[in-house]
Amino acid sequence: MTDVYANPTAGVSGAALRLARSGRVPGPDFAAGSAVTAWPGQAVPVPGALDRLLRASLAGGRLRPAASAGALHPVNVHLLVGPGGVPEPGRYAYDPAAHRLHPRGGAPADAPDGVVLVLTVTARRTVSHYAHRAWPLLLLDTGHALAALALAGAHAVCADADGTLLAAAAGLTAGAGEPEHAVAAAWWGRAPGERPAHDVLARWATHGPGDAPLGVRRPAPAVLRAAWDTLAEVTAGAGEGRWCGFPGLPSSPPRTRRRSAPPGFGGVPERAELARLLHAAEAAGPEGVRWCVAVGGPEPAVLGGPGLRTPARGDARPTLARWAAGQGWLAEAGAVLLAYGCPDDAPPAEIRRTHLGAGYAVGIAQALACEARLASRPVGSWQSADLGAALGEPPGRSAVLHALALGRRAEERPEERPEERPEERPEERTNAVPPGPPTPARPPSHSAQGAPPS
Repeated sequence: MTDVYANPTAGVSGAALRLARSGRVPGPDFAAGSAVTAWPGQAVPVPGALDRLLRASLAGGRLRPAASAGALHPVNVHLLVGPGGVPEPGRYAYDPAAHRLHPRGGAPADAPDGVVLVLTVTARRTVSHYAHRAWPLLLLDTGHALAALALAGAHAVCADADGTLLAAAAGLTAGAGEPEHAVAAAWWGRAPGERPAHDVLARWATHGPGDAPLGVRRPAPAVLRAAWDTLAEVTAGAGEGRWCGFPGLPSSPPRTRRRSAPPGFGGVPERAELARLLHAAEAAGPEGVRWCVAVGGPEPAVLGGPGLRTPARGDARPTLARWAAGQGWLAEAGAVLLAYGCPDDAPPAEIRRTHLGAGYAVGIAQALACEARLASRPVGSWQSADLGAALGEPPGRSAVLHALALGRRAEERPEERPEERPEERPEERTNAVPPGPPTPARPPSHSAQGAPPS
């Protein structure tokens, strides 16, 4: 296997994807840096409707409306505010912990109405714990942030614009502070049916850089430099990108605040609830990503497709626990909603699209699960998780991308529902499923139809 640490420019995204999916154990943690970016000048309150949008989607410390692997929250937001509203037109960086805006300069003369929200990631925060497994988690986390913005009232999304253009629109300055990689953008306007001008990013990009952050760059371990190179490749696009409405957004978005349950929940949700969540994920998810549900109970099986047909019988949860970095608790969850796809040799654009889309769809599904009072918890780190091959397909074509563990449990008070903790590595647990080749103790047997979930 190519070692992207030693030669990070050789086959960057392909080699990095295979490494992230491998059983290689991450090295020791290093300093994660600041939880939020420090900006110069005096922060200002978030005004009016933007206050409601950001408070309902991204605000908070470790507890936020958007899920994040290890509650490390690498996603940053830059607001590009046009005329016709508040605050004053210009660029702003959002501090989610203080729920304040940091002004970063004015707006171009031809800035259109509305607010563009450019989502960037500070890779160090997640790489510090997950090492080579981190960069797909950064894309999944960005997808969760997009879902939170959609549920809070944002109106449009652009998930395929060139990362360099996105960074220029946000006014990021190369070499200033810790690097940020621009991944996607959302838009909030006067009315839900509106869309931004097709060249809105280009207009902001020509305005020049904004104020740079405070602080200096820290020494970067090789694994972090490799993550930067991989992110640069997978976020490269074909230009300005396409603005569209958020896919699969419920007509009546749930109002229940999303919160991940701590590990240790069981009880299989009702079949109608599983069907609803599976359908929601399929509607919200990207093309080329398939979905199924592994259920426990008296009749364990893998369910998928219309009518929750049964492409495989048997209990897949112990295998899923091994695949999910040895998280033994997953073997006791009532059910696990699974997104799978993205071949090992997928091009960079597909890697970005499928991971962003899987994170977004799981974010939507979890909001619906919380509304239904189900216990739930996203699971993003998967190793040797070739679900397609386990269902009888060619190997290397359909790995697990993301998942949502589901179950039933007594209602808890909000303070008893901690946010995501770091996904523990196998060697950090005394009760973990032993690491090794993911061979099911009870291999699923294919149904008569033999078709994989769709």
